[in-house]
Amino acid sequence: MTYVLEYTVPAAPGDGEFEFPHDEINSGTTVPLSETDADVVHTPGLPARTGIIGASVPEAKLEAEQLITHSRASEASLYFDSSNSLQTGVGTLVSIFREGRGWQDVQDAGL
Repeated sequence: MTYVLEYTVPAAPGDGEFEFPHDEINSGTTVPLSETDADVVHTPGLPARTGIIGASVPEAKLEAEQLITHSRASEASLYFDSSNSLQTGVGTLVSIFREGRGWQDVQDAGL
């Protein structure tokens, strides 16, 4: 089965936010902030969506939890998505993880 995990990576404590250049003309190009005159975007967190390997929901949750606990994320959503889409919210929401509370299954996931 194909699962994906969506979560937000917050900026490191003390940093407050991520900074990166935004240049619509040269999209996909990464340069140091000091070497560009492009507008700088500030954001407190970066969204992430990554594939999770698991033959069942419990296996996917175990794999996803390993990823979450090794990141700065404190919550995440696990989706079943056979299309492997990169779009946020695509698929069937299976379970939600919150630090300190663990997993909360979505009742109507139907898997």
